[in-house]
Amino acid sequence: MWVLLGIGVLVAGFVARLNPLAVILVAAVVTGVAAVIAPGVSPADLWRAALDTVAAFGKAFNDYRYISVIWLVLPLIGLLERYGLQEQARALVGKVRSATTGRILLAYFILRQISAAFGLTKLGGHPQMVRPLIAPMAEAAAETRLGVLPDALRWNIRAHAAAVDNIALFFGEDIFFAIASILLIKGFLEANGIVLEPWQLAVWAIPTAVMALLIHGARLIQLDRTIGREGGQ
Repeated sequence: MWVLLGIGVLVAGFVARLNPLAVILVAAVVTGVAAVIAPGVSPADLWRAALDTVAAFGKAFNDYRYISVIWLVLPLIGLLERYGLQEQARALVGKVRSATTGRILLAYFILRQISAAFGLTKLGGHPQMVRPLIAPMAEAAAETRLGVLPDALRWNIRAHAAAVDNIALFFGEDIFFAIASILLIKGFLEANGIVLEPWQLAVWAIPTAVMALLIHGARLIQLDRTIGREGGQ
């Protein structure tokens, strides 16, 4: 029952609103130490158990460090934003008179879908593209026509920017036959007696991707009309 002390540490740490990573680390160490508590156990044994627990964390991080590489992009994006990335994106859009929110998002949709169709699914994404570039550019296009945006419209534009990335990636990546989703569909069909090659599944993903482009393109045109009505008030 001593090992349940780690759960108590988790609950207490989260209730106290402490740093989640620190709370989890302390809870793991407490659990590792508590696991060796028994009659006759010396303080040296407890200390060794704590060191072994920390060593297990280090080994796991070293063995699977490639999983954490993607997080290195977040500090980079943060630095770029701090030194004016969003402001430069807004200024660029402000110089293009024909740019509208719908056109910018539609262009990104097409780019995202085509790149995903070639298996380049990491070229876009919310933290590295939508937040620092696409959403500010879409907002700037609306601000050129309306000035200061109402909060409801601003959040609507941001939601459309996020949706563009999600939908384009979802329906575009299936065109690339060496993607996990295609292999999952192939395995499921084979388990039910239907044998198809991955490229056959990928080909039939093209009409779906085209329909997604047309349907969402219509939504973006409607977004431009909404912004136009706001400007006419």
